[in-house]
Amino acid sequence: GIPAERDIGGLRCGQVLERLGDYVDGDLDADTVAQVGVHLAGCDNCARFGAHYAAVVNEVRVRLSAAHGIDDKVRSRLWDRLDKEL
Repeated sequence: GIPAERDIGGLRCGQVLERLGDYVDGDLDADTVAQVGVHLAGCDNCARFGAHYAAVVNEVRVRLSAAHGIDDKVRSRLWDRLDKEL
């Protein structure tokens, strides 16, 4: 089953997952980064998911930057699709 939501660091699991993309991208303010960090340090479920999510995002970035022949439109569609899937 789905693990129960936990409130750690002032954020519930769902709130952390909503912010995970911005957290990985470095697009959160310092206070929110601190809250997410505290939550991840205290919540094994979110930490595991967050680590997996970050690894996938970073691998896609590496592959896209290494692929010199990808058209900008294709790259944009890939990012849009990833945003919808994750």
